[in-house]
Amino acid sequence: MSTRRVGFARLHGVVKSSLVVTFAAAAVAGGFTPGAAVAEPLNAAAAADSIGTTEPQRIAAAGLVGLDPTPDVLLLSDYSFIRALWQKANGAGEKRTAVRTAAEEAMASDSAEDHVRFIITGIFDADKLDAKREQDRAEAERAAQFAKSQALLAVGIPSSPELLELSDDNFILAIAERAAGPEVRAAARRALAGDASVRREFIVNGAREAHQRDLANKLKESEEKDRAEAARLRERGARTKTAALFGVEATEPMLALGDDNFIRELLRLAPGDLHNSQLYTAAQRAVTSSDPAGWKTFILIGAEEAYKRDDAARLEKLNEANRQLVRQIQGAAERGGVHPQLVAAARKVLAGSPKDVANFLEEGTQRRLKRQSLQMTDPKASGWYARQSGADGGKAFVTPVDSQSPRPDREDATWVIVPSLVGRPGCFSFESVRKPGSYLMAEKDLRVKMAGDDRTADFRNRATWCARKGLTGSGTTSFVWGERSEERWLRHLSGELFASQYYDARTTGQTASWKIAPPLAP
Repeated sequence: MSTRRVGFARLHGVVKSSLVVTFAAAAVAGGFTPGAAVAEPLNAAAAADSIGTTEPQRIAAAGLVGLDPTPDVLLLSDYSFIRALWQKANGAGEKRTAVRTAAEEAMASDSAEDHVRFIITGIFDADKLDAKREQDRAEAERAAQFAKSQALLAVGIPSSPELLELSDDNFILAIAERAAGPEVRAAARRALAGDASVRREFIVNGAREAHQRDLANKLKESEEKDRAEAARLRERGARTKTAALFGVEATEPMLALGDDNFIRELLRLAPGDLHNSQLYTAAQRAVTSSDPAGWKTFILIGAEEAYKRDDAARLEKLNEANRQLVRQIQGAAERGGVHPQLVAAARKVLAGSPKDVANFLEEGTQRRLKRQSLQMTDPKASGWYARQSGADGGKAFVTPVDSQSPRPDREDATWVIVPSLVGRPGCFSFESVRKPGSYLMAEKDLRVKMAGDDRTADFRNRATWCARKGLTGSGTTSFVWGERSEERWLRHLSGELFASQYYDARTTGQTASWKIAPPLAP
């Protein structure tokens, strides 16, 4: 027997001996009756089994996520149909985040009206948000690619498809190796030492601004020798920089044009993506003016200012779509009632920076934020949590665990709370952090253990737990086992977890009430 197994067996013995006197009486009195029937309230069952949508409505919803509307799919209850939509959206990753979140919110409800509303309108509203985010993200990616060509033009490095296809860090490294100016090389090295946002800023603005510092240093040296030549170089540098903002290489014939004709040539050569930009509008405004000073001002500073307004507006547009999605995720988590960590994280990022919001929406982040631990509210088991023991075949117990416990023990007491595997309103399944793909389920003798999902209806019913207001009142949650028709609760008896009947608050309330606590293994 391994050291770990011996250690846990000893701990399990302590657990049983310390709780057996308190809870044995409840078991003898009938608090635990193996083999009796189990399940959910009738209103939730009715909602899960109802069909309130038409075949055309279902076909339209299925088509949105690419779900094949086979006869079997079209005959599902509304709730089960939503789950099928959710599973399909889940496979699409980040592109379907809003649809997936809206489906989870609908599945958390036991209202048939909420299920119908999602199928008829909710999925389409969520899809619009996903589409808007995807469009904004694609626009940002095109702008990022264009920014690379602008940076190369600004610093005088010949552009090539190979350079433009490099990742941001390798692109900056290429600039550091090829740029002539010391300011550009130094700025590139600083960018490489920073994070993704620092690298992006170097590509969008930093390389060009560093090149301007290199040019200013040259001009300072030149001015002492030849003021006229310095003025010519300053004018040439400003034009080259402005042309780069339009993605245009400033040729010698262009550099020889008068200011107004130079701007007209930029408008003529500007790519179509720029035609609705503030940069393009500012150029049009300048060239239609009869004031030569206005032309000069646009070339020297106006183009730069308009370009930065475009960049800020583009980022703000994407940020607002991201924030809208975070608010949707927060609302769904609040209504579900079992993801306080996800709610708290959403609130925090909404009060933070665009970077915080984007990080929150990265694939995998929300799943990690759905980790929670189940803490006993029983005064005799204060600081004890539901955990499993691989050494004991996955059997589940309540044991003392805290932030100082070994990482494996903390993982054994941490669960990812996911929508019910069987597809039931207001119900959830508890997936092991230690062993993904395994869930808390009740065996035929009603003993609770962790086991791998075998994808059978029987297993998924046994791994379903429906949230209810805590039997001991506010601030706690109790879970009804979702397998049969008579309510049984996730409850500990002498420290071991069972799906047990409820008799009265004295014998059951404290042993079947849980605090959804911060994850012991975040």
